[in-house]
Amino acid sequence: MIGNFKNAGRTWCKEADRVLVHDWPQDAVAQAVPYGVYEVTSNRGYMYVGDCFDTPRFAVDAITDWWFGDGQKRYRHAHRLLILADGGGSNGYRSRVWKAQLQELSDITQLPITVCHYPPGCSKWNPIEHRLFSHISINWAGIPLRSFDTMLRYIEGTQTESGLHVKACLKRGGNETGERVTNEEWEKLIISPHDICPAWSYTLSPRPCWVDEYDQVVYC
Repeated sequence: MIGNFKNAGRTWCKEADRVLVHDWPQDAVAQAVPYGVYEVTSNRGYMYVGDCFDTPRFAVDAITDWWFGDGQKRYRHAHRLLILADGGGSNGYRSRVWKAQLQELSDITQLPITVCHYPPGCSKWNPIEHRLFSHISINWAGIPLRSFDTMLRYIEGTQTESGLHVKACLKRGGNETGERVTNEEWEKLIISPHDICPAWSYTLSPRPCWVDEYDQVVYC
């Protein structure tokens, strides 16, 4: 939550910074919903901070923003995308909305998207945890996050000796809860579970498309 709340850690200052003892929601300025994308090969991180809810649509929107922002420029010869994701949360392996939104991204980019989820209790092995999130937590340790600007500034100020660079972006609104995928919509997905751990590993293939008489892209 964004507000005058305690943030675990210590920092050097001339005098103690007064903060609220309890972080009650009613005392918050706003709710921050961070979603991170980490490029393993380039050691670059991207943090997208929302102000509404942690939803599957928000997660895929963040991945989409990364791809059309820096991703496709850095990997212009890419033939497919590989996403390593936790098994729960907004990008959980059970979420139909997560998979349906990834199908749309696959359709737009015309790239197959392979997703490999970490099993329950194994999120600590996800590179984003110890190569991005942990360093951000260290950088803002002891700093009250009273505004989005403060939060974004400390995220972007995170660097390491190994060359980590982080970009931060604020995304307002547009991620409401309660979205559902009908059985009819689900059957239109081109999703192929893998032979090993099929519930946690699968590939979404792009659907054929064409442009109609109104210059609108139509997918099969």
